[in-house]
Amino acid sequence: MDLLLDAVFLARAQFAFTVAFHIVFPAFTIGLASYLAVLEGLWLWTGREVYLQVFRFWLKIFAVSFGMGVVSGLVMSYQFGTNWSVFSDKAGPIIGPLMGYEVLSAFFLEAGFLGVMLFGMNRVGKRLHFTATLMVAFGTFLSAFWILAVNSWMQTPAGYAIAPNGQFVPADWFAVIFNPSFPYRLVHMVLAAYLTTAFVVGAVGAWHLLRDSGNAAARVMFSMAMWMAAIVAPVQIVAGDFHGLNTLQHQPAKVAAMEGHYETHRGAPLILFGWPDNKAAETKYAIAIPKLGSLILTHDWEGEVKGLKAFPREDWPPTAVVFWSFRIMVGIGLLMALLGAVTLLWRWRGRLYAAPWLHRCALVMGPSGFVAVLAGWVTTEVGRQPYTIYGLLRTADSVSPIALPGVAASLVAFVVVYFIVFGAGIFYLLRLMAKQPGPEMLHEPAVEAPLRSAGSAPVVDLLSDGKQAEIQGGRP
Repeated sequence: MDLLLDAVFLARAQFAFTVAFHIVFPAFTIGLASYLAVLEGLWLWTGREVYLQVFRFWLKIFAVSFGMGVVSGLVMSYQFGTNWSVFSDKAGPIIGPLMGYEVLSAFFLEAGFLGVMLFGMNRVGKRLHFTATLMVAFGTFLSAFWILAVNSWMQTPAGYAIAPNGQFVPADWFAVIFNPSFPYRLVHMVLAAYLTTAFVVGAVGAWHLLRDSGNAAARVMFSMAMWMAAIVAPVQIVAGDFHGLNTLQHQPAKVAAMEGHYETHRGAPLILFGWPDNKAAETKYAIAIPKLGSLILTHDWEGEVKGLKAFPREDWPPTAVVFWSFRIMVGIGLLMALLGAVTLLWRWRGRLYAAPWLHRCALVMGPSGFVAVLAGWVTTEVGRQPYTIYGLLRTADSVSPIALPGVAASLVAFVVVYFIVFGAGIFYLLRLMAKQPGPEMLHEPAVEAPLRSAGSAPVVDLLSDGKQAEIQGGRP
């Protein structure tokens, strides 16, 4: 109740709510754009129409998801001015240009080629259309590059100077962008996006295999998704280990909260489960494996791991939230790797498409990527508290001077509108995914073309019925 009467907490809750809705769409479209590029490339290379069927199936879903991601992202930028004006003022000289680079280089690239990708299959050559698909996929990656550069700088600020008015100004743009945590976070997030897409594709393929085990398009979906799970999930675990070591170096208090350690240990245990209590400064009911924590974090059985008591109490993050969100993320990652390994075994036995129990497992794991991404971002952002710019600018000093009723009213409005609008959008996406893929998709437009205004009749439309025409003397 005390938190609900705190304007800073409600401002944080509002941003957390909107970013939670937003992040699931880019996490999906980053991977899906690359998947579409692979499908179209395979179709052009092999000539197998089943790849075109799957491409057309997922293109509609990509179009809707991309639009919802753009709309949900616009709201967050306004909150920098309404709820976080002090942060915007102080960090604007660095955050503003980076966000601008994302719009100019990534979003314009995506938007420029998106129309060709969605509506140009029968209007341009195959090579040009494939180029457009590649550019959209590259644009989604470039967008992730700039957004991760912004967020990573807030986690591990570098390359800045502080102006006389208290603003953070760039001293070295290369150091700002490629700050100490950026490479690790970029790799970790992009792999997470690919896994998120893989498990959605795998779940949809499994759903249709349960209805018709001979469906060729569903077989392609399920097979490609499980190859991604088998290969990328173990790579993600290794990337996560490197990211954790980087976090230990630059944000040791966050790692202490993730591990639930209050005391500094040599040969620290790995606490599997427990309940961290900041007031009592201990993790209650802990179930731990001796020395394994030090081995994982320092790669040494007797390595030293600092506990939260090594830092000022006012710098402690909400430990219980960080502790459990981290375990959700790791647990899902291990389940992904396990499912990938099991599918390898069944593929080797030649029974990948004849194992309904395996398809049901993949179906249940469909939303797991979204849950893992959200849990990972909770770990990252809550673990950074009580700072917006780690070690330099506190969250309490970043908020706008806005009264509690204003923040509460806007939060309620966001919750109502988001659940209505995006609830309807997600329902429509599920309906698209439930539609049986088949050869009939080759004879319908991938995405219906937009209506033209009256009087617009390009020459290509005059030739659409197959008639030939020659342009002579200005007349067709």
